[in-house]
Amino acid sequence: MAPSAYNAPAPGLLFFTPQHANSPGTPVSISGRVPTLFTPLCIREATMRNRIIVAPMCQYSTAESGPQIGALTPYHVATLGHYALKGAALVFIEATGVQANGRISPNCPGLWSDDQTAGVKAIADIVHSQGALCGIQLAHAGRKASTVAPFVAERFGRRSVRAAKEVGGWPEDVVGPSGGEEFVWDGKGVEDESGGYWPPRELTVSEIEDMVGDWKRAAERAVEAGVDVIEIHGAHGYLIHQFLSPISNRRTDAYGGSFEGRTKLTLDIIKAIRSVIPPSMPLFLRLSSTEWMEETDTGKQLGSWKVEDTIALAKLASDLGVDLLDVSSGGNHPQQRINMFESKDYQTRIAAQIRQELKLAGKGMLIGAVGLITEAEQARDIVAEGVPDTKKCGEEAGIGEEAKVAVQMTEDANGSKEPMADAILVARQFMREPEWVLKVAWKLGVAVAWPSQFNRVRFPKL
Repeated sequence: MAPSAYNAPAPGLLFFTPQHANSPGTPVSISGRVPTLFTPLCIREATMRNRIIVAPMCQYSTAESGPQIGALTPYHVATLGHYALKGAALVFIEATGVQANGRISPNCPGLWSDDQTAGVKAIADIVHSQGALCGIQLAHAGRKASTVAPFVAERFGRRSVRAAKEVGGWPEDVVGPSGGEEFVWDGKGVEDESGGYWPPRELTVSEIEDMVGDWKRAAERAVEAGVDVIEIHGAHGYLIHQFLSPISNRRTDAYGGSFEGRTKLTLDIIKAIRSVIPPSMPLFLRLSSTEWMEETDTGKQLGSWKVEDTIALAKLASDLGVDLLDVSSGGNHPQQRINMFESKDYQTRIAAQIRQELKLAGKGMLIGAVGLITEAEQARDIVAEGVPDTKKCGEEAGIGEEAKVAVQMTEDANGSKEPMADAILVARQFMREPEWVLKVAWKLGVAVAWPSQFNRVRFPKL
């Protein structure tokens, strides 16, 4: 039968966009030669068309006040929709505040109000129309809240500038597990004009309990908006991380002290969200696997959050219904011993270690690797089943230093031929190259579908 000449629309939308004959970023045919990176990944009843995820990236581009406060805009449709168009399997909406005072900046998005649901739905619709899944990262910034956008801070030659009331900030309602000037993130009091953060006030038990309810309601709104995956942000020195760490959590009640106390908020949030989202919906958790504080005076005096703690928490989270651990690190203290923006292999090695430990414990939790993943071969080898052929991945292939480091990491992961992770999360490289998925496929010699509208400009065959 001859093919129809009708240009069919993608279903279920209020706007027209053509339905692709094949979902962009998927191999034309699955064979033994297709690397794991470009094979589907099923998580509960959601199927990723490949193993490449667009990690949440803060854009500081929503209104700070008025009826549109915290609501996503056509800017977000344009940027996030384009990543889906170009083949990413799962596209995450950036850190989204479950409370108004949980935003990093006055210009960060939120989902604490029903008025913000429509903006999330617009993102989900455009992402779905391109055959991808839409995720949202729910978050609370805690003591790192009420700062201005980094690109505004740059105008002052600073990495962080406090957001005062005059620019939409909430200096009197920055919160944390412990409060006072001792707990300012950068250690600089209000009188120090070079300080970039506000002193937090200590949350009461009733406020913590109310906050768990707000995470739950934000998750319900995300489901209503059509989101496919929810991620809980527990990393980078934001509120959940602040509770986990003995450096920032000096409470003596049920939410502090022991490992059990410091992890209580995290586990309560997991249980609350899992209770209201469909059983078919995947739930992710991002954690800073280590604070890199073990060798500092502060860490030696107070203790710190370490990889072993992350493994212990991951086992509990897996039992409560978390499907994937998004492994990151650092961000809770300026004295951390590693600069995460300059190191290359600091997180992928840890991801491999955690994955192995969880597998030995019989846990089904998947692992996502994130952190300066930029090269095609590097991405392939992180999720590859088996040790890569270094003769094809080394210097002779000219793949760059990062990819060579990735090869070594894969080989050194406890001598195992297991994948280092089940999926990769990529952030800044998508900002440089929105077509990164298609470029990776081309470099690896994998024939994948392109967006229908872009077929005429496909990369030439290798």
